[in-house]
Amino acid sequence: MAGRLNGKTVVATACAQGIGRATAETFAREGARVIATDINVEKLKELEGIPGIEIRKLDATDNDAIKALAAEIETVDVLFNCVGIVENGTILDTTDEDFDLSVNVNIKTAFYMIKAFLPKMIAKKSGSIINMSSVASSIKGVTNRCIYAMTKAGIIGMSKGVAADFVKDGIRCNCICPGTVDTPSVRERMTVWGKEYFMKRQPTGRFGTPQEVANVALFLASDESSFVNGSEYRVDGGWVI
Repeated sequence: MAGRLNGKTVVATACAQGIGRATAETFAREGARVIATDINVEKLKELEGIPGIEIRKLDATDNDAIKALAAEIETVDVLFNCVGIVENGTILDTTDEDFDLSVNVNIKTAFYMIKAFLPKMIAKKSGSIINMSSVASSIKGVTNRCIYAMTKAGIIGMSKGVAADFVKDGIRCNCICPGTVDTPSVRERMTVWGKEYFMKRQPTGRFGTPQEVANVALFLASDESSFVNGSEYRVDGGWVI
């Protein structure tokens, strides 16, 4: 059966678990060759054997490692930047180290990946870049997420800038802005803040699933979204209605 990504090559980050993993698996099911990367090799190895997926260890904060990976890959049709961390606290709680780490992980990873792989897309006059942002960004102020929201707002701005600069080269750049999604990251934060802290902001009465976010990524990766550019897609169960 023909898949929506047949013949496409995808490079994706943070594929070991959560949204990144669900998206890598979804892309592969739809016929793509998926180069799934992560720094967590042991978890990433769980994807071995899935048709269409090739795993590679990658520290996406290491620009030299990213350049080396890009040199190995002849062509890329889709770039999915999913790396991120969540720093809790207000601006007064945030240290210089917290600030630098958030910028390095949440913004610079996408910056490095785009700079490395965008020229390959420009050369073929076609490509879809999908960046992971968040509802907690320029979209909505969320308590105890100041620096996280700053970096995710930066992802939205970067996505729009790339889209505007390279639209005439056949490049599309969009971002996905999830709300609360049932991932290992959220479960870890529940041990500190409690499940009710997160659930009370869910008008649907449940969390999102990684697959529900992956479905939007699939749309943005496929030719079905060929007229979509510079947009942010909220996948939040109506949190910001």
